Amino acid sequence: MRALTQEAMRQAARRYGTPLYLYDLVRLEADAQAIRAAFPDPWLRLYALKANGLPGLLERLPENGFGASAVSGGELLLAGRAGFPMALTALEGIGKSTHDLATAAAQAKAGRPPLWVSVESAEEAAVLARLMETAGRRASRPAGGPAGRRSDRREPRLDVLVRLNPQVRPETHHGLAVGAADSKFGVLTEELAEVIEAGGGVSGPLRWRGLHVHVGSQLGAVDAWRSAMRVGLRVLGLQRASLPDFDTLDCGSGFPVDHGLAGSVPSARSFAAAMDQELEELPEDARPKRLAIEPGRAVVAGAGWLVASVLHVRSRERPLVVLDAGMTELIRPALYGAEHPLLALTSMGRAVEPAPGGGEPALMVRVDGPVCESTDRLGEAALPPLQRDDLVAIGVAGAYASSMSSTYNGRPPAPEIAWDGVRLSLLRRRGRI
Repeated sequence: MRALTQEAMRQAARRYGTPLYLYDLVRLEADAQAIRAAFPDPWLRLYALKANGLPGLLERLPENGFGASAVSGGELLLAGRAGFPMALTALEGIGKSTHDLATAAAQAKAGRPPLWVSVESAEEAAVLARLMETAGRRASRPAGGPAGRRSDRREPRLDVLVRLNPQVRPETHHGLAVGAADSKFGVLTEELAEVIEAGGGVSGPLRWRGLHVHVGSQLGAVDAWRSAMRVGLRVLGLQRASLPDFDTLDCGSGFPVDHGLAGSVPSARSFAAAMDQELEELPEDARPKRLAIEPGRAVVAGAGWLVASVLHVRSRERPLVVLDAGMTELIRPALYGAEHPLLALTSMGRAVEPAPGGGEPALMVRVDGPVCESTDRLGEAALPPLQRDDLVAIGVAGAYASSMSSTYNGRPPAPEIAWDGVRLSLLRRRGRI
């Protein structure tokens, strides 16, 4: 099997048109296995579906040792269809609707509960407990019998984590930080007792299993993540006296992907090593029995490319290139200034191959998208001379590109293509308006 080549990108553009998403399945498997090697069993590795929910990619992850982290009932459905067992699928996220929570309760009633539900507030805990009580009454009612008579079936319970805000300032863009004190995510330590009481306490329909701590995405250092895990371990230990089943710490993720633009980033192994050091400082009986991570970007980002065609080349203060892909296919640069590598696949109609010292001299240009917004900018890069219909590839686009795409300006969703090291295959055809 061969890694994705520039010729394969050009071939995809000729066959399917641009813009298109192209995924290197060889790279996807390598990155998934790197996460697995850094956090081996018995760590629970839950892939965050929000990064990319394309079924053709999802179905490859269970066989690589991953469960799933879903943030809605829709993602629970996606996970099940892709082959993730419900018992290894967690329902998390701040935006869970009552319908989403009811889906989890119904699964518990049917004897197929999710791995856990991570609750974000006392209000959410109260709603989930009420839904579980309703599910329990229905589950214990004999078929065809009166509502007041109970069978011998035990009322279902649902494993629950509490999302804890560790109040740390992670080393990342402010738009990617979720563990700071002013963040909307999670509850503060002093609010934990209120959440548990609202959810029915120790003997209610919710089985309190531990804490969920996530500090942010694309972390530039390990320090804030480690501090947050230290907070999580301390709070977990303090609660175990009153909550006998409190044995789980979901450490979130944040493992960065190297965009090749500005220095190196810490590896997943460095985060794992930091956690190992924190655990070694605890007595063995004080350590969590279950540990989990929920990487998304670190699994799929590096495998993805967005291939686009040149529409315009303009002479401004700095040369400007307009592509047929933009914020509708990759919103991150416009949303919070994210930077992605840009690579010319053709120059003046001829193929460009990586050859040291060869080819046309590169010139620093600004690259914009086609959307009718001045903020639709993809970045700056040194590119060779370009003309209309030349091809440009945007790298590290496997995460939060397709999943955040839109049809703004009446633009149809781009097709999604896989490269397995030998051939191209269509995972999702171009959409319609």
